[in-house]
Amino acid sequence: MSAGKPTPAVVIRVGKDGTPFFEAKWRDAERQQIKRRLGPAWVEPNGDGGWRRRRGRPPAEWLDERAAHAAAAEKVAEVERERADAAVRVERAGRATVRQVAREWLAWKRDVKGGAPSTLRDNESLLAEPDTPYKRGRGRAEGRIMRKFGDRPYDDVTTRQVSAFLRELDAEGLSPRNVNKHRSVLHAIFAYAMKPDTYALAANPVSGTDVRHEPPPPPLDHYEVEEVEALAHACERGAQRGKAPTYRGRPVTLTTEEQAARTVEDQQDADLFRVKFYSGMRLGEILALRWRSVRFLPDLSGAIIDVDRAVSAGVEKEPKGGRGRPVPVPQAAAEALARIAQRGDFTDPDDYVFCNRLGRRLDPSAIRRRYKRGAAAADLRPLRLHDLRHAAGSVLARSLPLVAVRDVLGHAKLSTTNRYLHSKIDTAAVAAVNAAFRAGADASTDKAAA
Repeated sequence: MSAGKPTPAVVIRVGKDGTPFFEAKWRDAERQQIKRRLGPAWVEPNGDGGWRRRRGRPPAEWLDERAAHAAAAEKVAEVERERADAAVRVERAGRATVRQVAREWLAWKRDVKGGAPSTLRDNESLLAEPDTPYKRGRGRAEGRIMRKFGDRPYDDVTTRQVSAFLRELDAEGLSPRNVNKHRSVLHAIFAYAMKPDTYALAANPVSGTDVRHEPPPPPLDHYEVEEVEALAHACERGAQRGKAPTYRGRPVTLTTEEQAARTVEDQQDADLFRVKFYSGMRLGEILALRWRSVRFLPDLSGAIIDVDRAVSAGVEKEPKGGRGRPVPVPQAAAEALARIAQRGDFTDPDDYVFCNRLGRRLDPSAIRRRYKRGAAAADLRPLRLHDLRHAAGSVLARSLPLVAVRDVLGHAKLSTTNRYLHSKIDTAAVAAVNAAFRAGADASTDKAAA
């Protein structure tokens, strides 16, 4: 290969149908990795986890290793020609690419509109370049949007092309919800391009495409008071910690100080889950809660929590919706908060209510892991940590007007809160139904007797 051109690596992958195929991968001038499928590989397992060439001459369209390397070189040249042609067309036309508009949209959403960090992180994930390594784990981004549209002039994309792209996602096996996410991000990018102060694009090519039908959410399932208390008691026993620490296969003997510190942490875990359930607060709001925002009522008959901060993607900001709210909590939550306040350290107004041994904010992933282990130790059916919020909404909806439940939970729309009216039926509802039909039967009997 001539100097200056990337040298592709050729690897063998296995398709969904079990057929091995050759794939070429290389890095372009911007150090972005590119992968292209070359064709079915004329190989068979060698018995040691690898591959060897099959006997005989490969059929048409099948590749052996030599042919795969030749095809890889051709594929590099083909991609470079396509990119060069696209760059020339854009340069001649003086037009921005979809990639450029997408980056501008992300910056505008972050700096002008003040998008939530977690939402921006999700958008950036969908707009990542193909094969970009994830920040955590070994996975790599598919980069479907940039692979398909990144190099195209923004005003050359048609509704037919977007529709074909969405159908490709369907065929790939993506869920309707995931396909709709790709569509939503594309729609937002082109809506930004339509602004008079950006590119004044005449029409949004995504508007004419179909939104995929998503199945309705399953009926809400949630824990009741006695189940949450069972979870809390399991945490108080330290059951949420998982396996006991060992060294070279032997149990580690904890010092008295370490045992005392763990007892405090176990109690905090138990009371964190109690407060989350009795308040209905989001996890990000729990993590950002400081003592200055907690007001105890006399005799610990309850408390009021002023929710004015939240953590989103590791960034502390205003709560979802951009506004704070006061949350009344019952006596059980007030007593839990009072227990935490007795820890001796980190109880000043600006200290976090729930914190680690150094007074720092807790890690949400660790909380979720401890929650799952605690629920399993309490022999509870597996539900998400976020379902404690749904549990609060469902319990409150049995006794409070829906508008009051909306305000407690911080919903922007009453339609969101309305879901809690259709949660599972309790025994009191069954008793009420029995009474209603019994009254109707008695009335019919009296009428017949008359």
